[in-house]
Amino acid sequence: TSIRPEADMCFGKTLNWLKLPNSGDSLKLMVPSYIRKIISGQNNYLGTVTSHKMKETEMGYRGSKSILNNIVKEQRVDGSWSIKKAKSRQMLLRCTLMGFERNYQVRIPSNQLNYFSTLHSLKRLNPWFVTGLADSEGTFTVMIDQNQKRTLGWRVQAKFQIGLHERDLALLLQVQQFFGGIGSIGQSGSMVFYSVSSVKDLTNTIIPHFLKYTLLTQKAADFLLFKTIVYLINNKDHLTIEGLNQIINIKASMNTGLSQIVKSNFNNIVPVKRPNVNTDNIPDPQWITGFVNGEGTFDIKIYSSKTKTGYAVQLRFRIPQHERDTKLIELIIKYFGSGKIEKHTQFPSVTLVIVKFSDLIEKVIPFFELYPLIGIKQNDFLDWCNAAKLITEGSHLTIEGLNIIRIIKEGMNKGRTKK
Repeated sequence: TSIRPEADMCFGKTLNWLKLPNSGDSLKLMVPSYIRKIISGQNNYLGTVTSHKMKETEMGYRGSKSILNNIVKEQRVDGSWSIKKAKSRQMLLRCTLMGFERNYQVRIPSNQLNYFSTLHSLKRLNPWFVTGLADSEGTFTVMIDQNQKRTLGWRVQAKFQIGLHERDLALLLQVQQFFGGIGSIGQSGSMVFYSVSSVKDLTNTIIPHFLKYTLLTQKAADFLLFKTIVYLINNKDHLTIEGLNQIINIKASMNTGLSQIVKSNFNNIVPVKRPNVNTDNIPDPQWITGFVNGEGTFDIKIYSSKTKTGYAVQLRFRIPQHERDTKLIELIIKYFGSGKIEKHTQFPSVTLVIVKFSDLIEKVIPFFELYPLIGIKQNDFLDWCNAAKLITEGSHLTIEGLNIIRIIKEGMNKGRTKK
């Protein structure tokens, strides 16, 4: 017998858990004998689990559900995940078991997102790591659009957001857990986004965090302007024409500025002065780890050379950034005691590049072993370290070793996300 409960996916807003239809009844479920095969994710085999009949009270840890505060926390049926802010401020994630290996999205556990039935066992993220990740992949945005249902005919919304590839969903869940379960996680294409738009949550949780653990990129200027607007919204000033004009003047100096429709409807817009951001030191190594988790790349370059194999191998550690943050890149170079800056020929960007093999072995690798990356980026780093080991052993000078390094290279970065 198979059961097919409703999938409680979270797209755009956070959903409460649904009470399962078979709660209290005999369940026909079978837990596979290979615990290593517990994985989760949406596929074409939703909710197919078969098994012996057993009472729900007999299930224990290996059962298909567990109870927390009288709420069904987990029904292990493929394709259904949900997050909510509980009274305990803890996050709950609905995970799954699949009946047959052919139903799995991937056959190799290291190639898939690591979902968890609960996040209780996850180590809390370091606050500086979170700031570093936000410096690389976060945005502070304010939307001003027409809405006739509003008193002034305009709506103002503020949002903090972090976007990652869908295979790093587990990391976003940890970010949400770090912030106490506020906000929601949604998906657009291959990207997943953690978003917080509640004025209360922005005021009480998000803004205090970034005031204490400050952003180091020029994104800090956007945050300071964003903070001022959130405070104005919290005080209901956006409901007055004076307050709305003040918000428009502030928004004009943020990220992409004002939309054309706002510019055409408001006269005498005077953009406020954008705050100066002068970062003169790296306050904590965890900031670097969080920043590299978003912006950094560990890659392998294989190029033609006059060697016995006809090829040479070069490992590279790189961090690209907008040219306005050149000073910050210089600070990171100083921090590692290695690297150079390469300027892009067509775009306003710069890249920190470290290729000296001895520095990679003695400085870069030990750093990220002490302050580990998280998620897919950590997998790329570990593969990169395997290639470094092969080079250290001289294996890259043989055809066999070179082919192994090629295989490693093909499975990293973009190659990993295609699996």
